[in-house]
Amino acid sequence: MELTESWYLVLSALLFSIGAVGLLIRRNPLVMFMCIELMLNAVNITFVTFSISLNDLAGQSAVFFVLVVAAAEVVIGLSIVVAVLRRTPEATADDISALRG
Repeated sequence: MELTESWYLVLSALLFSIGAVGLLIRRNPLVMFMCIELMLNAVNITFVTFSISLNDLAGQSAVFFVLVVAAAEVVIGLSIVVAVLRRTPEATADDISALRG
């Protein structure tokens, strides 16, 4: 059985849906970050699939920039979340949203 582009697009849509549902349902900030990363990786699969099918490197270069943004998000956001969770281990996303000034 040969894997075509449609299989990769279905996989990407499934991963993105799982990430979106997890982001909407869960209130733990660490789990929410993992769901966002899952959604970004689903978009990366889509970019690579269309890049290969169109024989163009623009999609693969977009993946590079998405990975850079995801790494920056993890460094900044995860450090804030870990700092908050060290003080109050039972903190939820609602508690973190109270940090706005």
